[in-house]
Amino acid sequence: MTPLSILISVVDVAIVSYGVYRLFLLIRGTRAVQLIKGIILLLLAVPVSNWLHLSATHMVLKDIQTMLIVAIPIVFQPELRRALEQLGQGRFFAETLVNHEAVDVARLIDEVARAAERLARSRIGALFVIERQTGLNEYAATGTPIDAVVSAALLENIFVPNTPLHDGACILRGDRVVAAAAFLPLTDSAQPGSELGSRHRAALGISEQSDAIAVAVSEETGWISMAVEGRLYRRLEDRALREMLGRYLQVRPHPPLRFWHRGASS
Repeated sequence: MTPLSILISVVDVAIVSYGVYRLFLLIRGTRAVQLIKGIILLLLAVPVSNWLHLSATHMVLKDIQTMLIVAIPIVFQPELRRALEQLGQGRFFAETLVNHEAVDVARLIDEVARAAERLARSRIGALFVIERQTGLNEYAATGTPIDAVVSAALLENIFVPNTPLHDGACILRGDRVVAAAAFLPLTDSAQPGSELGSRHRAALGISEQSDAIAVAVSEETGWISMAVEGRLYRRLEDRALREMLGRYLQVRPHPPLRFWHRGASS
């Protein structure tokens, strides 16, 4: 092999490896990890059943393996959609800030946390959705346009009970309130359980369909919850909420790829 062909092969392998790495980062910490575990176990069971001469089992597993080709795009629809959106926006191979413009992240976190804390003390239900890389225009279009600078006072007033904007979600993009009273997809996961209301199910739903961060305040209990990457963190105090928002909104280097790590959620 010539030096040129070796160099081309190295570049080829590097591109594929980095693409797989980015895909792992995309699904890390989501329900897709558990689905991939099940698929891997199923694929391993095929040669094992053949080695043990389990003819009927091997035949069934082979048929299931064939059906996976059709099922995978359906099962991983949220993750595939997110990957294609990032690829189309030119961000699949780069990690950037929470949105397209320079944003004072510390101020954004402070305003959201202060609003959530005050609403929680007053037992007023609320749902804030912070857009990151995946655009939320389709959900913002279902609500009332606001286009105002984010402030704790504004967020609190939006969710005053018995007002037109109280129901639904408030969508934030950078340092702007894009829309209020927006409708979000409800989670179809069995994880939440029947004890969660529509706000928390909507918070989980938008975190499954996009990379957005959702902060929900329960009017029944006054608890503050945060949904991100398909997981719900409940009973957050002010300091914990600020720390989690900072962790997910700040620019940071790529974390070590611990693909099978399972984070705890409350």
